[in-house]
Amino acid sequence: MTDPTLATPLRLRVGGMERTALQQALAGQGVGLNDSARALLTHPVFEARRAEVITVARRTVGELGLPAGGPLSAVLAAVEEQGFLLCPPDVGPHLRLALPDQAGSQDPTLRVGRAPGGSLTIASAPLSSDDEFPKGFYLRVVEGVRWLRGYRCDGLHQWSAEDAFVVRLPDEDAQSAAVSRADG
Repeated sequence: MTDPTLATPLRLRVGGMERTALQQALAGQGVGLNDSARALLTHPVFEARRAEVITVARRTVGELGLPAGGPLSAVLAAVEEQGFLLCPPDVGPHLRLALPDQAGSQDPTLRVGRAPGGSLTIASAPLSSDDEFPKGFYLRVVEGVRWLRGYRCDGLHQWSAEDAFVVRLPDEDAQSAAVSRADG
């Protein structure tokens, strides 16, 4: 069964929060963090920045034009080739706060070498080329707990065609999506 989370574009406010306030908001909503998410949140990019509203949507790797899947570099290139944008690095925490109703994972087991079932990986540029530093965030709900997790992968890791990524819509697409939602 396909997770309907973000099948329809979502307007999302990102930025505008100090790192400590963002961490407190996550804790206040009972969001679980793994060590990789904590490491990402220490990066200087998570200092306060001006708030902006962007539009995001869910796309599978296959929908991005990679029916056989591919490495992260190919997935991120496909995002842009399909006319989408990469998300700012802070989309993960803000999206976790904005999605209280993400569907729970049918399989709570984490497996090395593949994206967890029911997860939404944020399509953003890695903050470091070091394979030991987390590449980005993913969102998941396991046994009722909403998680913001960081992930690591090297250039050889293959994402499957079914793996779901969160992409940013260009401003003109975001405006037409908002209009069509308001009309419908």
